[in-house]
Amino acid sequence: MGIGMRRALSFTAIVLGFFMALLDTTIINIALPEMTRQFGGSVSQVSWVMNGYNLAFAVFILTASRLADQFGRKKVFLIGVGLFTLSSLLAGLSTSLGMLILFRVIQGLAGAVIVPVTIPLSTTTFPKEMHGLIIGIWGAVSGVAAASGPALGGILTQKLSWEWIFFVNVPLGLLSIGLTVIFIQESRDDSAGRSIDYGGILGITGGMFCITYALIKVQDYGWSSRPFLGLTAADLLFLVVFFLTQYKGKEPMLPLSLLKIRAFNSTSVSMIVLGAALMNISLLTSFYLTRVMGVSELKAGLVLSTMALGSIASSAVSGPLSAKYGSSLFAAA
Repeated sequence: MGIGMRRALSFTAIVLGFFMALLDTTIINIALPEMTRQFGGSVSQVSWVMNGYNLAFAVFILTASRLADQFGRKKVFLIGVGLFTLSSLLAGLSTSLGMLILFRVIQGLAGAVIVPVTIPLSTTTFPKEMHGLIIGIWGAVSGVAAASGPALGGILTQKLSWEWIFFVNVPLGLLSIGLTVIFIQESRDDSAGRSIDYGGILGITGGMFCITYALIKVQDYGWSSRPFLGLTAADLLFLVVFFLTQYKGKEPMLPLSLLKIRAFNSTSVSMIVLGAALMNISLLTSFYLTRVMGVSELKAGLVLSTMALGSIASSAVSGPLSAKYGSSLFAAA
């Protein structure tokens, strides 16, 4: 088999895993009203099917990235895809809302393992002159995953049942695992040591959990309530631990020099605001379309997909122009 074919099959394995993890951030929204009908509970309770995934993803993503650099990206990617595939199967077989939320949390942990290693796996598979093309394809796949999620979720929920939004991951995951084992070579960051930064892991995991959970539950607790203020205080404490370990550690998870880059900080804040807005729009609109307007899951999914399609179109225009004129004006617009 030629080098080109091996690279194509390697990239296919990476894209399948990446596609699954991103697809499950949008495919679930359209099925939430149907899950509410089956399991009961309030919108706030069933929203944990989405929140559980996002919470686990946010908590573990930096740790997963670091461990992949240290101990092998192929190995970590296989663990992530295998866990994601198994948890997808078990989520589809869930018989209660609590059981479903549990497996969604496991899915989120697996997604946090998969997504950050896909770019370094891709760039080590292809020569340097092809990196721009590969990252462009990577971005296009993320757009397709976001755009197709609501529509695919609507089709599967309406024509089959909501369980199939999880079952569809099983063949994709198995194919990704098979191709990864055969065609992808192991890679790691040679500059990363082998010692595990336990203090850094504790600090960032605890901090991300406390602040994310606090923001999810603030509508129940209230902004001035003891639980919210306690979670905020715990978050600050964990972050102090994290930054102290990163400042004093010989092999930090996060080089603090990054935080001296103003563009990095402002972009990160912008992405937090954008992500929060998009997730809330998707959740509330899915209930509004199906419960208030009475449209089918398929039609609701198609409506939600237009948001991602608009994002793809604007990216296609702003990407090349940003390279020529700078990105600040386009990001602000």
